[in-house]
Amino acid sequence: MISGTIPINPDQRDAAIAAATVMQHATLAEPGCNVYRFSFAIDDPGLVCIQEEWVDQAALDAHFASPHMAVFGSEMRNFVAGPGLLTKYIVASSGPLFG
Repeated sequence: MISGTIPINPDQRDAAIAAATVMQHATLAEPGCNVYRFSFAIDDPGLVCIQEEWVDQAALDAHFASPHMAVFGSEMRNFVAGPGLLTKYIVASSGPLFG
């Protein structure tokens, strides 16, 4: 799992949403991707939240090498306002929070 945030220029929020939408659709079609979600903080117009879930490291490595990742990385230069804070978690088990 990957979770984190990336600061963006608030005046470029619409461009960030457009690029994230294309990236999300392409990534969800990748083998091994269970979750790939961008959300935009409601309390900070300059903050993008990211949540990813992959079946294994090989699937994540393939994602990083994908053509749409390269395109997205290039587009990010137009709206990213600083370094992101992203963390990778290795999860041994999971289950419902309640129930």
